[in-house]
Order: sequence, then structure tokens, then C-alpha cells
Amino acid sequence: MKLAQFPSIVKRTKKRIGRGHGSGKVKTSGRGTKGQNARDHMPIGFEGGQLSLIKRLPLLRGKMRNASQKDGVSEVQLTRLSTLPAGDITKEILVKLGFVSKKATRIKILGKAKVEHAYVVHVACSKGSTKLITAAGGKVVVE
Repeated sequence: MKLAQFPSIVKRTKKRIGRGHGSGKVKTSGRGTKGQNARDHMPIGFEGGQLSLIKRLPLLRGKMRNASQKDGVSEVQLTRLSTLPAGDITKEILVKLGFVSKKATRIKILGKAKVEHAYVVHVACSKGSTKLITAAGGKVVVE
């Protein structure tokens, strides 16, 4: 049974409020009697005049306002790479080995350890680590 076969289930018609006795929604139009909610529209997040939650948390509001919440650079030390055999080093391999998290957006290889294998690195590297990798016969290819 697919929902597309029953259009009445998929989409309901809008209730036309306050359009005569036949509609069943006359006089108060389903809002009850009296009170703030019966009279006018209430904005989302309104707390009865109390300072709203969104205004009590200023650092969390707005797009890109809180720089401390941005993702930083995930660092991988060169000493950890020296445990790997020679070959390509990509983001996928670093995630698979658990050196960086899956959510890591920017990865950079740092450090000044001795490199014994020739690596082809497809991740950003510091100047010092780039020199050490190329000296060992590898290369840094940043796309």
C-alpha cells in the first residue's frame, strides 16, 4: 500500500476558520475564550516578557559568530607516520588508522621526526616536515 494512492491521507485541506456556522469553527474560531493566545499571534520563542533564551545565549546566536566553535586543523605528528610502511598517505588512510576523526575538515602533518620510508603525502604539511619527507625520497602532493 503506497501513500500516493490515497491523496486524502497525504495532504489535508486547510481549515477555513471563521467562515460561517456550517464550518464548525465560528465565533472564537477554535482559540477558546479570552487571553493573549486568543487575541493575537504569539512569536516563536516568546516567554511572556522574560528575556528569551536566544538572547540569553549571545555566543551561540548568528551565523559564524562564535569563532571558538569552528573546526580547527587536525594535526598529525610525523612520528606517528613513521610507523606506517612506504606508500600514499591520504585523508582516508589517516581516518581509517584512527589518526584523525571522520569529521576532520583540515589535516596537517607537523613535527621533525626522522623519516625512514618514502611517502607520497596528499595532505598539507609544515615546511619542516615537507623537507624531511622529500629528503627521505618521498614527495608532498597537495591538491
